Amino acid sequence: MSLTSWRRILLCGLMSLMAFASRAADGRERLVDVAWLQAHREQVLLLDASSTSAHRAGHIPGAVSVDLYSYGVREPSRAEMAQRIRSWGVGAGRRIVIYDQGGDMMAPRLFYDLYYHGMPAEALAILDGGLHRWRAAGGAVSTEPTPAPAPGDFTPSATPREEQRSRLPEFLAATGDRGRQVLVEGLEPAYHYGAQRFFDRPGHVPHAVLMPGRDFFNEDKTFKSSAEIRRMARHLGVRPEQVVHSHCGGGVAAAVPWFALHVLAGYPQVKLYLESQHEWLRDDRGLPYWTYGEPQLRREAGWVNGWNGAMLRAFDAARLNIVDVREPGAYAQGHPPFALNLPAARLRELLGRPAELAALLGPAGVQPAHEVVLMSDSGVTPDAALAFLAFEQLGQKVSLLTESVDDWGLKGFELTKEPTRVGARRGLRDMAVPAARYEAAPLAERSRPDPLLADARAARGEYPPVFVASGRALPAAAPEGQVLHLPYAELLTAEGQPKTAGELWQRIERAGVPRYAQIVFYADDPAEAAVNYYLFRLMGWPDIRVWLR
Repeated sequence: MSLTSWRRILLCGLMSLMAFASRAADGRERLVDVAWLQAHREQVLLLDASSTSAHRAGHIPGAVSVDLYSYGVREPSRAEMAQRIRSWGVGAGRRIVIYDQGGDMMAPRLFYDLYYHGMPAEALAILDGGLHRWRAAGGAVSTEPTPAPAPGDFTPSATPREEQRSRLPEFLAATGDRGRQVLVEGLEPAYHYGAQRFFDRPGHVPHAVLMPGRDFFNEDKTFKSSAEIRRMARHLGVRPEQVVHSHCGGGVAAAVPWFALHVLAGYPQVKLYLESQHEWLRDDRGLPYWTYGEPQLRREAGWVNGWNGAMLRAFDAARLNIVDVREPGAYAQGHPPFALNLPAARLRELLGRPAELAALLGPAGVQPAHEVVLMSDSGVTPDAALAFLAFEQLGQKVSLLTESVDDWGLKGFELTKEPTRVGARRGLRDMAVPAARYEAAPLAERSRPDPLLADARAARGEYPPVFVASGRALPAAAPEGQVLHLPYAELLTAEGQPKTAGELWQRIERAGVPRYAQIVFYADDPAEAAVNYYLFRLMGWPDIRVWLR
């Protein structure tokens, strides 16, 4: 070959590399489109990460089939992985473009594997939109088998990029460190909420933030913009300064949030937990697994009774206020020891007036640093939900006892007709609750903003508001904007209990309530709107309000 020919090849390669690097730096990062691939097809190694059957049904001519599922779930040794990667034709200095069917998890997972084992990010790209976009642009598709490529000379790095990987100990620790770390789950909502399951138990790892892979793709199966991905993350409370642990059932679907947040959106500390829920659920400790997003908002009688004992009270170890929101006559017929009586009618009067409510609570014996457990007749009643909303406006930790007083007694737990005295205790068996100086939690220290809106036009969030009418009938006056109707009674059982998380998700989905919106509940009676507010809080919805009409 002549010197001129070599120069021409070198120049072509250099221009291709510059175009590749330019594409990587423009915000789309490690993505190439169909036009770019068509122009540079001969300069790249093209890897098809689709399943073997999908590859045989049609692939881009010359693409090497890399079906990760064909290797099973066992993690290979470093030597096995190096040999496997070399068999795909991967070598030093070779640029690689990966694709799948489009809007899928396989290309991001193959990208992760190559990067984890030492391929520089600058040498890797994903075909945006995959085979779907290639076909739509008129690209040629072949069913002819691609000849096995000549083995590459890929050599893995001395150590894998462990900073990109979560292990069980740190993943477990992250569940209790919500300020500095966040767990992002890449599965579909039906799995997250327990309507479907992979393993022995349905649900999700505690405090996992739901970001299914499909959320990151446009309708044409291309990735959403970096700005939109960052917006989605902000809406869900996933911040760039946090360590993000992406996971799923078995470590494949989790590659989509990892790629989108780390590679596209530029979040610096994103890790992939390869073992994911499969390892979590097989752990001998029986690690917890939830279906509701915030199950601690629903307390059971056994839990409340266990923390309500006289001995715990005497040493201030209970950290608990039981607030009975029934009318005084019902309260006088029987209530748990140490329960305070604050009728829902009085709390209704003070809804939207936090200073006056705070002035009532301290002398009534409510400790701002304790959890308030609300009880009513039974289940999630409008009165109980309204009281829940009233306490949330103060930043108080609050939950509902969804069992009735009768259920309490039938379980053999103590009931008394004596009203709880507020004042200094006179002994270990004294049923008194000390008065408190009640100050609402400062806004800066609250995990959630004020849940109340006095003006529907004041709704502000990362996404436009969607108004959800929550009563049995639509109010006559509707706010400006998108309005949906979801009667709260459809989310409760006949006994007034919340339906299972899976059932709630299915009903919410049928109603068309989006996950990326500020949800504003309203009704002719604010207590009805408060029921939906409580149920959506129980589900872990990120941005919800109640409009006080």
